[in-house]
Amino acid sequence: MKRDLDLIRKMLLAVEEAPSGYAPDLEFEGYTDAQVSYHAYLLIDGGLARGADVTSHGSEGPEAILESLTWEGHEFIDAARDDSRWQKAKNIVAEKGGGITLDILKSLLTNLTKSALGLP
Repeated sequence: MKRDLDLIRKMLLAVEEAPSGYAPDLEFEGYTDAQVSYHAYLLIDGGLARGADVTSHGSEGPEAILESLTWEGHEFIDAARDDSRWQKAKNIVAEKGGGITLDILKSLLTNLTKSALGLP
């Protein structure tokens, strides 16, 4: 399964918006439970969220439940929150070849934010 950065962003925003910061039952239109669970696993593995690995022998693939965001998760979503900057960053990535790491995407979003604020 391919990593979907739009889904990752949606998931981080949903956990952040949860009143307690705990959002174990995430569902998103256009995404299967398996896709959401796999991306929860990736968020934990990537250090953006805390949670529980609930993968079993009967699982289709890695599965996890998110418990909360990490500091790094909050930092990423702060950089990715603005819809227009998110779209601009995605357009830049698509224009340059289509693939990108999360660290480079965060750096690009941070640079776009600095530019919007008039910072060097």
